[in-house]
Amino acid sequence: MGAKLRDYLNDESGMGTVEMILIIVVLVGLVLIFKNQITAIINTLFESITAKTGSIAK
Repeated sequence: MGAKLRDYLNDESGMGTVEMILIIVVLVGLVLIFKNQITAIINTLFESITAKTGSIAK
């Protein structure tokens, strides 16, 4: 019984999944915290792209 428990506790096959879930949770948290700043940057970027595209097309 002790050997099976020890093998179970030393099994690291699921660690990759846990690490990926933690990374995703951190990224989602950062997006939620900095949502307004990210939106402002993206809006500025698209306005710049639209303005430059308009000047190229003329």
